[in-house]
Amino acid sequence: MWVEASIQPVGTVRLPSANPPAEEGHTTMRFMVLVKATAASEAGAMPTEEMLNAMGRFNEEMVKAGVMLDGNGLQASSKGARITFSGGKQTVIDGPFTETKELVAGYWLIQVKSKEEAIEWIKRAPFSDEEIEIRQVFELSDFVDGGVSPDNEALRNEPGLIAQAHKLKNA
Repeated sequence: MWVEASIQPVGTVRLPSANPPAEEGHTTMRFMVLVKATAASEAGAMPTEEMLNAMGRFNEEMVKAGVMLDGNGLQASSKGARITFSGGKQTVIDGPFTETKELVAGYWLIQVKSKEEAIEWIKRAPFSDEEIEIRQVFELSDFVDGGVSPDNEALRNEPGLIAQAHKLKNA
């Protein structure tokens, strides 16, 4: 049975920012949760009504807990393209792509206090035969901690660019 759902946020969803707010005395981190594609999702199979409802309940639970920032299902790779950059040139390859195990069928962006908390949340997802990958998102402070000057132009401009993108998206 195919269980990749069109993951749509349920309820009010907070948009990610360059530096998400943390509660007083608490540090939070963001994780990109990648739902790997299956043969069925690549064939364009839609989730069952039961699965869609289960995903909606799970998403709603994460939203109410303040964990879910964003999430969506992705269409099959046949509706996408890859762009490779090599030697200053770009090459566009239209889908579909053959290596299903390397493809992503959906994602969540979540904000939690630790990788362990992210794992605990995603272990509760209503899947039975899927593979999920969890990757921590870089925060601007990670670049400064890594030796980039806080006065770096890209770091200074990033919060404003994200705010502008959100404003345009919601216009």
